[in-house]
Amino acid sequence: MTLRVGAAWLPSALLLLQVLGSLSLSGPRIVTGTVGGSLRVQCRYEEEFTKYIKYWCEYPFLPLPLMKKIVETTMSEREVRRGRVSIRDDPANLTFTVTLDKLTEEDEGTYKCGIYIPLVPDPLFEVKVSVFPAPTKTPSPEVFTSNLGPPSSLPVTSWPSMTR
Repeated sequence: MTLRVGAAWLPSALLLLQVLGSLSLSGPRIVTGTVGGSLRVQCRYEEEFTKYIKYWCEYPFLPLPLMKKIVETTMSEREVRRGRVSIRDDPANLTFTVTLDKLTEEDEGTYKCGIYIPLVPDPLFEVKVSVFPAPTKTPSPEVFTSNLGPPSSLPVTSWPSMTR
């Protein structure tokens, strides 16, 4: 019986750890890019997280275990590329940067910067990515050429010289 009563606080404690963890990680709330372009998201973390694995994940409105990690660093690799997405951890500046290349409209959505910490909820920071259509090309100014034909001879009128 004591275990049941003692365990009742566990979900609240886990939620508190999640909220406190999110205070340890920050970045832009919204980033934008255009179809075909690139965008970068820089996430800042506290010094105690320098040795942990950093990641970028898609965040559908599903429970945390169902998040899809798109790219993550490893203990030995501070920079990793997976397809059009790369992540680079810079412990000296306490940041990691995620770059999305060759953006498509399907890249628009909600993502999270995260830090994997064993046995506790990961610090996460939510980022909304908006992707706009590429600007339409404005037509270049038209250049008109005209063919006047070969030069023609025009009569030249000469005037008497007025020198004294």
